[in-house]
Amino acid sequence: MGDGRLSKTLLSLSDRILRPRYAVIILTILAASIRLLPMRFKYLLGYDPYFHLAYTRYALTHGWINFFPYALGPWGFQIKLFHPLGLWMTPAYVYKLLHPLGVSLFNAFRLTPVIFGVLTVILVYLTVLRTYGRREAFLAAFLLAVSFGHVFRSMAGYYRGDNYMLFWYTVGLAAIAFALTCRCNRYLRLAIYIIPGLSAGFASAFWQAYYPIFAFFLANSLLLTLGAFLLEKDEKILDGLAISLSLVPGVFLANWIGGRLGYGMTGETRGLGRNLAKELGVHFGVLKDVFLIVFLKYALTLSILAILALILIARFVKDRRIRWVVASVGVIVALVLTFRYYGIVNDALNTLFPVAPIGETQRTNWTNWWEAYGVSGVLFLLFALRFRRPSTSDFLILGTALVLIPMALVWTRFLFIGSLAVALLAGIGLVDTFDFSAGKVNVAWKRAAIAVLLLLLLPSVSAYQGFSSTLAVHPFVDDHWADALTYLGEHSNINDVVLTWWDHGHWVTYFSNRAPVAQGGPNRWVARYYLGLIPSKNLMNLGVDYVIVSYDTLTEFEAVLKTAGMNGRDYALVILPLRSAYGDIFVFSSGPYSLMAAPGKTWDVKVSLRGQVVIPAVVFVESGKTLTRVVLSSPPTAPVYAYINLNYGYAVIMNRNAFDTALAKLMFTNEYPPYYHLIYSDGGLIKIFRFEHPNVAVTAENGSVVLKFTNATGTGVGIYGFLDNGTLVYRKWFNVKGKDEFILPENLNGSVVVRYIYSEGKTVLDRGVFRIGDVLDHSRR
Repeated sequence: MGDGRLSKTLLSLSDRILRPRYAVIILTILAASIRLLPMRFKYLLGYDPYFHLAYTRYALTHGWINFFPYALGPWGFQIKLFHPLGLWMTPAYVYKLLHPLGVSLFNAFRLTPVIFGVLTVILVYLTVLRTYGRREAFLAAFLLAVSFGHVFRSMAGYYRGDNYMLFWYTVGLAAIAFALTCRCNRYLRLAIYIIPGLSAGFASAFWQAYYPIFAFFLANSLLLTLGAFLLEKDEKILDGLAISLSLVPGVFLANWIGGRLGYGMTGETRGLGRNLAKELGVHFGVLKDVFLIVFLKYALTLSILAILALILIARFVKDRRIRWVVASVGVIVALVLTFRYYGIVNDALNTLFPVAPIGETQRTNWTNWWEAYGVSGVLFLLFALRFRRPSTSDFLILGTALVLIPMALVWTRFLFIGSLAVALLAGIGLVDTFDFSAGKVNVAWKRAAIAVLLLLLLPSVSAYQGFSSTLAVHPFVDDHWADALTYLGEHSNINDVVLTWWDHGHWVTYFSNRAPVAQGGPNRWVARYYLGLIPSKNLMNLGVDYVIVSYDTLTEFEAVLKTAGMNGRDYALVILPLRSAYGDIFVFSSGPYSLMAAPGKTWDVKVSLRGQVVIPAVVFVESGKTLTRVVLSSPPTAPVYAYINLNYGYAVIMNRNAFDTALAKLMFTNEYPPYYHLIYSDGGLIKIFRFEHPNVAVTAENGSVVLKFTNATGTGVGIYGFLDNGTLVYRKWFNVKGKDEFILPENLNGSVVVRYIYSEGKTVLDRGVFRIGDVLDHSRR
């Protein structure tokens, strides 16, 4: 009796929770709660969101300008060559909606990914609810809600465009589920299938790499058609055809949006698109995007022809065994075509997408997979049990999995996209495994135990893993960076250019309102500069005015070497945290390396290298506001160089090659190269140097823009004027020999952005870019 009452109680409770009106509320609260955890931080997560917020902030005061001067110095940045404007318009409109409630732009920006992440979870619930049932819907949505793979790019403070693509995909997937199961007029049902195509088209407004959404829907179409054919549900073959046909207007919608908000990565306005078109022999016409052209001309056309062929075969072939033979032949042909043309496409992609030393483009390993999905990353295999007695819905979901999961295995950044497939397969598979297992036992307590294990315990483990991983995420930026870059912005000219490691470039744009040389991607030139392989005078050719070195860049030293294309064995640099301080003896260690230092009039410093104790050749110590080369109590016994920082408790040991780099000279010593002046230091984490050279400072006087020359050795200045769309409309050189300033001509053919080159003969002394309106507005303030 006890077991029976317990079972009835559990069934009653689960029935109430699984009612859609309750389930949606529970899932919304759960999904929002985990994604709002980073709201406790005062800074955004990662690097890219700072650029997106900086431009959104700029656009709200200047309008949706294209030519953004505070990025990619000294050239400036054209937004239309990056993402479509929808990426920045969305948080801007969320801000306008929430601002009357007292929500700041910063918080509206942080909330935007949460909104679309939660909506994606709810749409997954509605999709599975229509095609399977309440239990499957709740579990699939639950697992997506807590999956760190999905939370990571849809949580507060981490803003990326693929969140929008996955949202639009679930809009179309929910529409497919509704049309597939609705008991409505046949033509009305087929008309609903226009939504997937429109969803794919709308996705183009928000992310430059939206293209996979077309492949997702095409895979759904083909697998749904194949399933209907094999299961002899011939009426559903038309559903698959309708999905494919809906992608035709989707292609043209994406093309239309591209002309207004900006094309994706392979649009004709992008160098990548033009190069790829040349590689593949594609010509732009009505469609202005290589992917859209190739997809429509080849992938979609062949898919529609294949579906039409199955419709024709289904009219005459009723024997299931023969249908399996036909389907098998079709799959083999598809595989042959894939491998036949894979090499051509892969070679083109490898040429245009060289492997970069960044985490997002690395091959996914088991550690990455487990961190993203946890136990769900194994449970998704349970979906295979569905094919004991498959339904057309199983083939629909299989279409999603066959594209999303391979993507997740290729690059770590696609773990976010793959999270949808893993959650769908795991949620549906768990319920099916429970039904199968519970059907084998007749004892109530055993059924209850199976239910607790499969439907409660395992999902709870997944939730714990997701919450734990999310709690472990912290911003990279901190008060040290914010203070340093804010200081830089307040003590530099509006046109100054900053050199820093590319990870930190977006922070310069946001906090300093200055243009960094590198941001958003590895830069070989900057890496080689840090290694001392670029002469300081070459900085003038890029208009560099400030150089930043940091502890964070030290932690990226291997990436610096790899980006520069240097042999890592030639450079040795190890960071040693402070482990203990006994009186006046400090011990720093990491793995097989350690450093012991005893201060005094002469310092006793010993370094242990895998058990071998040596006396370093040179030691610099930074404590308080002083950085000095200390006198050692013993003569050196090895070419080892050391830096000890007592402000933040770390030491660095390195070989001669590493010590001779520009990064080390600026960060660890007070023996700076010529023309460098330290303007900011927090004592060992961030240091900013002004690079002294014949410089141009842009100001405004009496309503005119004035270029003032410091150390005025230049003989000429070139003025290049641009419209906001990037069109060059003015170009002229002026003789400024012996002058210390130059008043910008008023008639620049409508130019709103100016690039300048200050030179002495053929030698470039300085470069820069500025928006005329910004200079005039700044002078008024």
